[in-house]
Amino acid sequence: MTQSPCPSPSPSRWHRAWYAVAFVRDLDRRRPTAFTLLEQDLVLWWDGEGQSWRAFADVCPHRLVPLSEGRINAEGQLECPYHGWSFAGDGRCTTIPQAEATTAAASPRSRCRSYATAVAQDLLFVFAGDPAEAAALPLPLVEPLVQEPEGWLVQDTFRDLPMDALTVLENVLDVSHVNFTHHATVGRRQNAGPVDLELLDFGPDGFRGFWKEGPRRGKLGSQATTFLAPGLMWHDLTAPGFARILTVVYATPIRRGECRLIARFPFQFASPWPGRLLRLRPRWLQHLGNHKVLEDDQVFLHWQERQLEARGGSAELARSCYLATSSDRYVQGLHRWVLEHGGLPFPASALEPRLGLRALMDREESHTRHCQACSGALKALRRWRPVAPVLAWIALAVIAWWRTPLALAVGLGLAALAALFHRQCALWEQQLLQGDGHPPRNQP
Repeated sequence: MTQSPCPSPSPSRWHRAWYAVAFVRDLDRRRPTAFTLLEQDLVLWWDGEGQSWRAFADVCPHRLVPLSEGRINAEGQLECPYHGWSFAGDGRCTTIPQAEATTAAASPRSRCRSYATAVAQDLLFVFAGDPAEAAALPLPLVEPLVQEPEGWLVQDTFRDLPMDALTVLENVLDVSHVNFTHHATVGRRQNAGPVDLELLDFGPDGFRGFWKEGPRRGKLGSQATTFLAPGLMWHDLTAPGFARILTVVYATPIRRGECRLIARFPFQFASPWPGRLLRLRPRWLQHLGNHKVLEDDQVFLHWQERQLEARGGSAELARSCYLATSSDRYVQGLHRWVLEHGGLPFPASALEPRLGLRALMDREESHTRHCQACSGALKALRRWRPVAPVLAWIALAVIAWWRTPLALAVGLGLAALAALFHRQCALWEQQLLQGDGHPPRNQP
């Protein structure tokens, strides 16, 4: 998505909005967390006194070091790592250890900039603009989950992606790419066909759309789509006799060419059994499957947005891209919203040079170290993987000690289990760190 100039009736639209920044379960109340929102470095932390999540500018007013490198002290306040200045949840400096009197801490210059925060639908939201305006603007919540808060099985994931939030939104709004890009993961080429999309209710807050036939040539029922500007979209599909299925994506802009994707997959199953089976799979294994789908198109999207930038961006979309069918109506709707209502999140910034495949396939920095389930799984795998050689030695001891057919069978069985265990742990560990860059659609 280009950042070249384009008409923008509301250039501050991106900075007057709430953004989902993290799942609450992945935040650690014991230590601060760094996050960047619209090029603003933040520190997210649990205020033990106020019993709520806070977001500050990640800079100490004293000597400008990042507060995210500090700690939560015994009083439940945020403490700077450099000189021990402490801050309450409202941004007030409460302690300056080097000061003999309290006058220094009382100065407005000792305060931290505080951002408005809210928790809803298991997510932490941060308001990017003036906190005084936050209460007047609604949180970007998924309407079906508000209307029916009970009865959903929700599978969640997130990943920091090397592309603009608008590029991600364009991709997930494009329902026609699934059968080709995600062939052999969540799509099939043989299910491709005409996609007649209707664009409804277009305006400053986004748009709604409808696909009467729906995916898989109508086998799953009609699908409705909502784009809630500037960073949320969802598809809503009811497959009769099976389930109501939502595909929810928050695209939160970090900086030019980077965003955090937060994806949610809520299900309402007609039968209890699919939900029971899905609950058996650990969350970190589900995330490995999610990575594979995300990586199906990551490489060429990273390339695509640079091609569009070079051709003039949203303002030149119709000339740059041959949008020959109604399957592109949601994509056109998004770019129209940029031109008529939203403007660009980073109007003065250009994209960095393309990344190599290894950087694009990174999973450790973009997800695992930020995810409670995946970071825990990685630690467990590294702790248990050395058990495999121990099992192998036990197998050899059984064979050597008893020297009977039964001992040989038991020993060989233990050795085989040790080898399989070691191999699987190594495979999972690698998958938590890095993707292989080989999308299933291109495999024989």
